[in-house]
Amino acid sequence: MTVAEAGCTVPRQFSYTTRPYAAVDDATGAPIGLDTIDLRVRWLLDLIGAAQSELVTRLWQPATFDALAAGRDSQGRKLPMQGHVTAARLGWNPSYPTGVYVPSRVTRVVTSQAVGTLRTLAYRDTAIGSLSARFDPVTGRIAPPTTAGEYVPAGFTRAVVRQLSACFRRAGSASYERLRITDLQTPPRTSMMARLSAADRQLSQITVADGVMVLTVKLPTHEAPTGRAHWRRVRLIAAIPPHLHTRAVTDWHLPTLVLDHRGLLLRCAATESVRAPDLTSGSTAVGVDWSPSTLGAAAIVTERPDGLVSDYRGFTYDDRGLEIRLARLQAEGQHLHRKAARLTRLAATAPPEVRVNLEQQIAVLDAHRAAVGVKRGKINRELAFHFARHIVDYAAAAGAKVIGVEDLTTLETRGHGRVNNNRAAQSARRKAVDALAHTAAGVGVTVVSVPARGTSALCPGCNDTLSRPGGYHRAWCAQCKVGGNRDHVAGGEPR
Repeated sequence: MTVAEAGCTVPRQFSYTTRPYAAVDDATGAPIGLDTIDLRVRWLLDLIGAAQSELVTRLWQPATFDALAAGRDSQGRKLPMQGHVTAARLGWNPSYPTGVYVPSRVTRVVTSQAVGTLRTLAYRDTAIGSLSARFDPVTGRIAPPTTAGEYVPAGFTRAVVRQLSACFRRAGSASYERLRITDLQTPPRTSMMARLSAADRQLSQITVADGVMVLTVKLPTHEAPTGRAHWRRVRLIAAIPPHLHTRAVTDWHLPTLVLDHRGLLLRCAATESVRAPDLTSGSTAVGVDWSPSTLGAAAIVTERPDGLVSDYRGFTYDDRGLEIRLARLQAEGQHLHRKAARLTRLAATAPPEVRVNLEQQIAVLDAHRAAVGVKRGKINRELAFHFARHIVDYAAAAGAKVIGVEDLTTLETRGHGRVNNNRAAQSARRKAVDALAHTAAGVGVTVVSVPARGTSALCPGCNDTLSRPGGYHRAWCAQCKVGGNRDHVAGGEPR
């Protein structure tokens, strides 16, 4: 009996979004309009965003990243994973405007988000220091790494080399010292959000029953609260998405509050119980290959006594023209960005009366670009889940227990021109993988990542280089006498 047949399950965390459809005051039970809730959430996010930005800017110095890299406080104790506890150990406290009262649990959210941002950048600081130590300012080249710990992705290396070269040109001297991230980059802009999971029940709590989520959270009643009376609890009532009603959810986690063009959005997470993956329980698998012409293609591989068998006539995803819409929106967004950048350069040297007019035009262009970004996000999400649904249905019809997906994190899109490289790099593949894993878990299918290098260039049977007798989209192996669509052949690669 296999592990899966024995009924062994493992926890799996996933994310989803929802919006409140009603709100009431927790103390009086009086209903509150959603417009009022949006305003109060905006006041909360303004307080958190301003304090977080000030804290990150104040900590933007090498000593901060040295402390995070060391992982120890001043007394030699190991820094905990919780961001707000780490900030308290290191004495990193945010500041607020004079006279403004902010609960300590909100301060926990501020410090947790700030420490999370700095911890993410600590890796970049270490990589930049290693690269700058091996950088030759005369030739503009990086010496090869001597240890495995000095290796960084090629794309990141090229970006740092450009920054190091620009810094050397600005210095105008042959002398060169090891640089840090604080020497090359400015403090990052912080996102306007409130991650409620960083606090405890004194700030927020959640209950879920019958497909309805009730989030109780403390919000300010004034733009500049001066005391406890200006912070009141409200109950936000939101619907759980219908596709989650049948999932074996074991825990609902506190959401992250954000505001978009429609108002308050709850970015939530939950933990479900899924069947433990057993890659040896089935004899059929589906391989997914990312395609330049469409989002992806799939092929079935079956294990038989005489070896692995695939007919290479799989499933090609039809994106219904969504990729064309994404390409058009991307080109429009890039055009708006270039136009806004040009007006910004003109405004820097324009007379005052002309500068005001240019700044108004820049604001309009930025608003249009943001709207284009929202449209692209919606299409990407629709594309990802539509693709996932079709691939999972294809795997279920074939009786497959495993879906293998190319891991493109170590590959770069190069050699196809600036426009096509950028378009491929910004595709919905990452979202499609997440959507595929989430959808497949609901039917008991496991999604695994496989190495991508060589899948479209080498024969899956003998690993010889494939020929292209019918052009780029056809593949043929003279030794194995097999061939077909290059994406279907790559999908049938047994890894």
